[in-house]
Amino acid sequence: MRVLIGLTLGTMLLAGQTAPQQGMTKVHGDRFQTKLARIVTTGNAPRAKTARAQSTVVTDLEVNSYLRFHAQEQIPVGIVDPTLNALGAGRVGGRAIVDLDAVRKQKQRGWLDPMGYLTGRLPITARGTLTTQNGMGRFVLESAEISGVAIPKTFVQELLSFYSRTAEDPDGINMDDPFKLPSRINEIRVATGTATILQ
Repeated sequence: MRVLIGLTLGTMLLAGQTAPQQGMTKVHGDRFQTKLARIVTTGNAPRAKTARAQSTVVTDLEVNSYLRFHAQEQIPVGIVDPTLNALGAGRVGGRAIVDLDAVRKQKQRGWLDPMGYLTGRLPITARGTLTTQNGMGRFVLESAEISGVAIPKTFVQELLSFYSRTAEDPDGINMDDPFKLPSRINEIRVATGTATILQ
């Protein structure tokens, strides 16, 4: 479960939409939670070599409702109202309100470092392409913005590293690194408004 939330968080920080999604309900969140449990169960079960691939379709509304109603304790402190969008053709987007003070204060900043001038909680959006194959994934950032102002990839990487670090991985996620998909997921096909997870 933690790995899937990590994948969602990483994609959300690396990915963008322009406005929060409407119509999120606990029922939609429950539906995603049921699908997530089935994905994890399938990933943990022994699999016969002749077994057919398991396919699970999730919608933006289900994922975002899950993030709002079920995943609050799993989202790092300092990230508020995360949303994801499947934009089609492998493209994904995400939006969140991010506490930039926590990131800014983690190290000494020079006067040329733009992070030193950003304070408070601001909306971050980003877009990119998620490519998955044979149980591995890679994300390529296309664009990112803070309050509508374009920001460089290095800035996004600093945010991602800060909010994804753990005791086991003190450097956090590097967006350029390929990553192993959890729960024996072989591929994720991103269409407009939906993603199909193949195990």
